[in-house]
Amino acid sequence: MKDSIVNLIVDEKHSLQELLQKMDQGAKGILLVVDKSGQLQRTITDGDIRRLLLSDMPLHAKNIQFGNKKPVTAKLDTSSVELLTLMKEAGVNQIPIIDDSGRPVKLISISDLNDRILLSTPHMGDLELDYVNQAFQTNWIAPLGPNVDAFENELVEKVQGGYGAALSSGTAAIHMGLVLLDVKPGDIVFCSSLTFIASANPIMYQGAVPVFIDSELDSWNMSPEALKRAFEDAVITNRLPKAVVVVNLYGQSADMDPIKDLCDMYNVPIIEDAAESLGATYKGRSSGSIGHLGVYSFNGNKIITTSGGGMLISDDIELIKRARHLATQARDPAPWYQHTEVGFNYRMSNVLAGIGRGQLKVLDSRVEQRRAIFDYYEASSLSTLIDWMPEADFGRSNRWLTVGLINKNVESDVQTVIDNLSEKGIEARRVWKPLHLQPIFADCKYFAHSDDLSCSDLLFDKGICLPSGTQLNKFQLDRVISELVQACS
Repeated sequence: MKDSIVNLIVDEKHSLQELLQKMDQGAKGILLVVDKSGQLQRTITDGDIRRLLLSDMPLHAKNIQFGNKKPVTAKLDTSSVELLTLMKEAGVNQIPIIDDSGRPVKLISISDLNDRILLSTPHMGDLELDYVNQAFQTNWIAPLGPNVDAFENELVEKVQGGYGAALSSGTAAIHMGLVLLDVKPGDIVFCSSLTFIASANPIMYQGAVPVFIDSELDSWNMSPEALKRAFEDAVITNRLPKAVVVVNLYGQSADMDPIKDLCDMYNVPIIEDAAESLGATYKGRSSGSIGHLGVYSFNGNKIITTSGGGMLISDDIELIKRARHLATQARDPAPWYQHTEVGFNYRMSNVLAGIGRGQLKVLDSRVEQRRAIFDYYEASSLSTLIDWMPEADFGRSNRWLTVGLINKNVESDVQTVIDNLSEKGIEARRVWKPLHLQPIFADCKYFAHSDDLSCSDLLFDKGICLPSGTQLNKFQLDRVISELVQACS
């Protein structure tokens, strides 16, 4: 979780022009002057630069004298309260954090300590703008183009997923999957209950009937026991599902082997909704690459983002070719606009695909950062108050969100805790309300994990999602932890 400050580091030999360029590159209004050993000597503010420019100092001037004013600094173990006090006393809005050797390791601003902390914000890297600029320079702005083709190829290579169709959203990818599997009005589709409604809405688009399947406590994902019960009931009623939508929740894969065995037994294809689990694995395989069709989301809150977008993948190239055709208004290969079937406007733009290409380059790093954030929470005093979402031994989670259950040591209910955090400027969220409890699906069948346990209800009742964005620093995480301890008391 170290914040990179390489763009802020300068030495005393930099020219005024170089300092100006560094100031612009760092975009923080401050530079950190270090000596040969890397120890912090002083800071340079944009005000210092302006005064030099007003004094008519030549831009090529070097060895500039800024005086020997000792910078205000803090150590890594300094608390948020102490940092705010330091800033107030020194009249500054930013403080360099130094290690035991006096080397700067990050820069903390007052906004880090006071601004609202959000659940999961986009984290842009250095390459996204290069690909977007390529789109502008070549005038490939509309849907489709070189970035779209490259993004499809690069993502499926990353996940070893066969072939891909870049689409406008993860929801569009699920819908496209159902269309490809010939789901029609009146057909049954099994779907995880503990998930966002986007997993099930496309079933309704097709006029099909969702049947909801409970979770199990080892992974919080689809319960093979509940799925077995649903299939047994489907045999009795002679209404086997046309497809099963398995959701990989909060960055962790479902236990796919027993689920796949059941679906294969009844010859029912799986749409693997890996919207939240890109970068996770199941028994060494990439989450999303195991079902007949796999779905990813690149919404703004996901582990990587294209602002809005999704991908449908499959080992079956003919399915992906048809997905691309249908998602581009199903235009026939004729010299005029001819259509023989209904299509959709679901393709990703070349500009957004450029963002995705840059984001994909840092996926592994983002997974490690999310996991480090979870580890930080887990190692804190919160572990006496929260029972963390387990990491099943069959895979590796990307820990998209740090999630857990408020335990018996907390007297307040989870919504009160979340409301208390919100008053302190911290966004937390309930675990997804199970779809079988949603008013819109009140008449749909639901199969619980067992006769006496509905895991989805339990997880919703006690579950809480904590801020997990990869741009969060130690001091913001400490603030969340401190305020959450107070909110639970």
